[in-house]
This record gives sequence, C-alpha cells and structure tokens, in this order.
Amino acid sequence: MFAKHLLKDKIILITGGRSGIGYQIATSCLSYGATVYICSRKEDKLKIAADKLNEIGTCYHIAGDIRDIERVQEIAEYIKEKSGRLDILVNNAGGQFPSPAEDISYNGWNSVINNNLNGTWYVTQTMAKTFFIPQKNGNIVNIIANIFRGFPGMVHTGAARAGVENMTKTLAVEWCKHNININAVAPGIIKSTGLGQYPDELLEGVSDRIPLKRLGTTKEVADLSIFLMSPMAGFITGETVYIDGGHRLWGDLFDF
Repeated sequence: MFAKHLLKDKIILITGGRSGIGYQIATSCLSYGATVYICSRKEDKLKIAADKLNEIGTCYHIAGDIRDIERVQEIAEYIKEKSGRLDILVNNAGGQFPSPAEDISYNGWNSVINNNLNGTWYVTQTMAKTFFIPQKNGNIVNIIANIFRGFPGMVHTGAARAGVENMTKTLAVEWCKHNININAVAPGIIKSTGLGQYPDELLEGVSDRIPLKRLGTTKEVADLSIFLMSPMAGFITGETVYIDGGHRLWGDLFDF
C-alpha cells in the first residue's frame, strides 16, 4: 500500500508497543524503514516483543509506567541519548475493564483515568517539550476508542478517551505554530489480544451488530496510523478518524 521506505530514518516512540495494536503498529513502522522505541510496564514481556521486532528492523525497548511522570522523562532522555531526536509519537498505551457504571470503584475509576488520560498527557507534553517544540516538527497519533455515542459499559475509559480526543483538537491548534500535527484513531472492536480481558458472553454475537459484519484487524488500525504519520496526511490535524466498520453509526456496543 505504501512506498517501501515511507518512514526511512524516522524515529518513532510507541507506548503500549508490547502487544495488540501497538505491536502491529511497531511492526508496520519497522517494515517501512523507521527506528522504533516501544515501552510498556513489564520488562520481561517487553524484551520478548522487542527481540521479535528486531528481526524486522531496529527496535529499542524501555520499561516504564506512563502514569509516572519521572519515568516518562527518563524515557525521553533515553531516546535523546540513543537517537538525538524523536519524529513521531504514537500514544497507544491504555487499559480498561467492562463494568456497569454504578459498580466501578474509586480505585478502578482513578486507575483508568490515570492511565488513559493522564498518562497520555504526560507522554505527549514531555515528548513535545523535549523534541517536537525545539525541533519545530513532530507528529502525534493518539489511539483512543469508539466513543462516538458514549461508551455504555465502560464509562471510565469513555470519559478518558473523550478527554484525549479534546486534547487532540486543542493541541492541534496550539502547536501548529511548532509544525506539529496531531490526530486520533478511534478503533471499534478489533480482533487482538486486548479482547482476552472481556467475558465471552459479552462478545457473543458482536459481529452481527457491526454493519460490515466482522471485527477489525490490528493491521487495518496500523495502516490508518501509518497514513496519519506520513506526508500524505500533512494537511490533516486535529481530526479523529474512526475505524469501526460503521459500528458508531448503528448497533449497540454490547448486549445489555
């Protein structure tokens, strides 16, 4: 689909790059010539992923919790020491769990908000101040979720992802003077390792509620992300692009 060397010499950080959508984005970026840094919390599993990715291209890994601002700053320094710059940031790290709103504990709410919203902000601001603003150049892709009609069954992540979407719009305007493009990708239900945390009965018949009658693939999400970080999308900023088979327009997310 894309030119073989589309991302040649680009330095890219992908949070949550150990598995699922993040891992596939890392795979695709490497295949188009980029040098990739992946981070997630668990060092052992992260190293296994990086070893596999290094069979495709140059991939570095650094463990860290994006909710820890000091660790985020250390990640930025690591990239600066290794590569001297950063061209593209993919904010993919996040996590949530299905629950009726009234059953979500204070700890459960705070954990998801801190991870999906605060952590995304910490990484975005840190990488912008360390690299993109001084460089007067940068590209950010935020992976969020299908929040078009709210997020019944997961109000915590719906609120957090909506915050990231608004952050995307706001920073697109504030940071355009620094030549920074920022967009969001909103996947629907994607066939990936992330589905393993949901009960089977919750996902039963879910394809029938999607107009295209199937789940999306991590490769499809990666292809869209690659487009948004490429020169082909140079005049696109502040947008949220849905990749959900039309699910936001028709059909319930879960069968309540």
